[in-house]
Amino acid sequence: MERREFLHLTALGSLGAVALSGCAGGGGGGGYAGPAVPAPSAPVVGKVILGIDVLAAEGFARLQGLRCGLVTHRAGVNGLGQRTADVLARAPGVKLVKLFGPEHGFEGVAKADATVDHGQDTRTGLPVYSLYGATRKPTPEMLAGLDVIVIDFQDIGVRSYTYISCMRYVIEACFSLPRPVRVIVLDRPNPLGGEKVEGPFLDRKWRSYVGAYETPYVHGLTIGEIARWAVATPGVLEVDEATRRRGSLDVVTMRGWRRSLTWNLTGLNWTPTSPMINNAKAAFGYAMSGLGCMDSGFSHSSTADQNFRFLTYPRRKAADLMAAFGNAVPGLLLQPQQQADGTQGVYLGINDWPKLRPTAISLHMLRQACVWAPNPFAGLSTGKRDLFIKHLGSEAFFEELRTQGARLDLARWMQRWDGDAAAFRARTAPFRFYA
Repeated sequence: MERREFLHLTALGSLGAVALSGCAGGGGGGGYAGPAVPAPSAPVVGKVILGIDVLAAEGFARLQGLRCGLVTHRAGVNGLGQRTADVLARAPGVKLVKLFGPEHGFEGVAKADATVDHGQDTRTGLPVYSLYGATRKPTPEMLAGLDVIVIDFQDIGVRSYTYISCMRYVIEACFSLPRPVRVIVLDRPNPLGGEKVEGPFLDRKWRSYVGAYETPYVHGLTIGEIARWAVATPGVLEVDEATRRRGSLDVVTMRGWRRSLTWNLTGLNWTPTSPMINNAKAAFGYAMSGLGCMDSGFSHSSTADQNFRFLTYPRRKAADLMAAFGNAVPGLLLQPQQQADGTQGVYLGINDWPKLRPTAISLHMLRQACVWAPNPFAGLSTGKRDLFIKHLGSEAFFEELRTQGARLDLARWMQRWDGDAAAFRARTAPFRFYA
């Protein structure tokens, strides 16, 4: 399985989170009406109002009289921390009848790539259909009797985090029925903000569940914006044109979110999106260190409060890591640390978020692995090679890493991906809800 082998290779615990009316319409196809996270550059102005809370403020008008399914997870909560499932179950005029859970399960406690069975929600008594078990796409039988599917996921802004993949698969399944099921996405903040668009770009050939969209690794979009772009743009969904055009998507947008707002500026509390993304610091760390630990020998976690932020390498001291990476990435602050068991490493801090390229440290890690040991990528099996490329996105990059090792020209690749990011930003600009 893709995710299980990825965790084995990287020694991770898990890699796996516009106004009220008129700004988010329905319609198919092209028609639809240690150190903490980065230091705030400005005080929190006010609490961001989530899509679920906007839906409630509207009196749940979009769902009145409809038989609803809900695709969500542990972090699917409103601004008060109440589960979206509970909010919809007690909403007047709303007929919530089925629940669906992604990777990590509806409760969000299953390990990465662990098979999740169907079950029942103890609070509502509703059936919970697993979309990370026998199937990853809801079957016609699962969708039978529904008028609408509501999707409420907290994403973390990184292509390989699989909730946005689940969203694509659900949309495709709903649109493909003889009588399409309408899809409503409840929007949430991108924890990294909406200004960072960078990192390796995914070649279409390598689309998979850990890379369901042709985007830079850090995509800079909210889940609602991804859905809007995917439904409006031919070829993003794996459906034919007639199917895409007759589907119906509605996005309930947030109030008060701007692209400059990283999570620490939203006024919201973090609910773990998966076992290892247990705080907002880990969400930032995922973008920085996840790719760099693939097959390289590097590890990125120690204690529960340092997931994806504590970098180590076998038989190397903190001073070695400081010498290798200390000045390599503008905006990154490396802090030497030693654990109680004597393990030395560096904490990946952030001292200038606007300057930081989140994926840059991972790219330097991949090249440094070829300095400190014989090129670990040269002899990968076909399966491991393919898994690497599915996450990183570029077969050409992998081949250069495999053959050139420490001589890899990172500057050239980063410049190339900057161009890809600029083009992606331009392509998706019409589908953004927030300035």
